[in-house]
Amino acid sequence: MLYLAAVLSTITLLLSGCTDQPLTVTREPVTLRVVSSDSCAATVQDIVSAYEESVPWITIEIDTLNSATALSSVQAGAADLAALSWIGESDTMVWSIPFAIDSIAVIVHPDVPLNNISLLELREVFRGRIGEWSDGTYIQVVSRESGAGVRDAFEAAVMAGQDTTLTAIVMPNNSSILDYVSSTPGAIGYVSTGFLGDGARVISVDGILPSIDSAQTYPLTYPLLLVTPSEPSGEARSFIQWVLQAEGQSIVSSRFALPTPLE
Repeated sequence: MLYLAAVLSTITLLLSGCTDQPLTVTREPVTLRVVSSDSCAATVQDIVSAYEESVPWITIEIDTLNSATALSSVQAGAADLAALSWIGESDTMVWSIPFAIDSIAVIVHPDVPLNNISLLELREVFRGRIGEWSDGTYIQVVSRESGAGVRDAFEAAVMAGQDTTLTAIVMPNNSSILDYVSSTPGAIGYVSTGFLGDGARVISVDGILPSIDSAQTYPLTYPLLLVTPSEPSGEARSFIQWVLQAEGQSIVSSRFALPTPLE
């Protein structure tokens, strides 16, 4: 009898111990493949680091490409989603949503005698129709390569269907334009505001300087987009929702203006 009571007591203790232990569910590890244009690569990296910390079963691999190549990668199924600075009117078959507003900063060599330029003057400079600054210094136009989203955005806002001059120096990323303009007398180029640094000087366009606060009035702004081949689902959808909610948007706002209105 004493033996039976001892057994029952032991079973009761075991059962009560089991009920105190929470049930732990191990999530299946998932890897997302993300491609990003140069203009938003640093912000995407910050977003990914924070997301992986809050959702530990997700690993996100990032490649930085120009917008055209990144878009092709998503369309071909080589990436789950893209963060792009431009998609053309012919790319309407993909799904996209803005997650930030970027501005294009027009930069010149520090010695260029210019503080402001109109959109019309900027177009004429990049067409090669204006060849010298007011002090007689030769103008060297610097542009991004074909397929770069920031180039497409610049040409859509500035060039009105006209071609950039054939004498333009073409650079493969924002940093190389900044370096070249900083060190080349007479040079003028453009970069995403997220890449501004020492050396080159930013000039206003139509009297407005680019900044997060002036995004609604500055003439050279464009949306940064999250893009998937079709309506997102699964972990890709969860990631996009996180980026568009408060935690993700707080990271975005350190470099860019936020879309308005934010859904």
